Amino acid sequence: MGNLNQKQQQEEPFHSGEVYHLWSYLFQIKGILVTMQVLINHTGDHDLRTLLEDLMESCFTQEEQQVEAILKEAGIRLPPAPPDRPNVNVEDIPAGARFNDPEIFVLVQKELMTGRVLCSYINGLSIHGDIRSLFSEFQSQREEYEQKLLDIAKQKGWIVSPPINVK
Repeated sequence: MGNLNQKQQQEEPFHSGEVYHLWSYLFQIKGILVTMQVLINHTGDHDLRTLLEDLMESCFTQEEQQVEAILKEAGIRLPPAPPDRPNVNVEDIPAGARFNDPEIFVLVQKELMTGRVLCSYINGLSIHGDIRSLFSEFQSQREEYEQKLLDIAKQKGWIVSPPINVK
């Protein structure tokens, strides 16, 4: 394999793994955006709602736009997006059907953690420097939001620690 500099990388087409993972990542992000709309509707805590709205706009929406632009430029068909969910008041959701704030914390934390792993994986399989750089940024941004989420969870008492092993 030859020397891959920035100019050559821009002219070189994506390999099948890059195409598959970029397309799959975009498909997943489109689903996450809808899930976030639902979780924001269920959130009763102001701090958590503010963080989720910021996460959705400053992280997930930007990721969607950036990956979509790459796929469009490469001439790759975009994945479908599920329909947006309407905004509702948390009081309008029946108590038995409502996610609780600690449950929302766990769901969003899980999404951020698995997303960081996926970003690392895509970064590792890509040979294009711009893709590697982009997914490194995504990974770092998700880590920052996960820390903010953990700080809120600690402040609210939502974290359940495993037993401490003292010998």
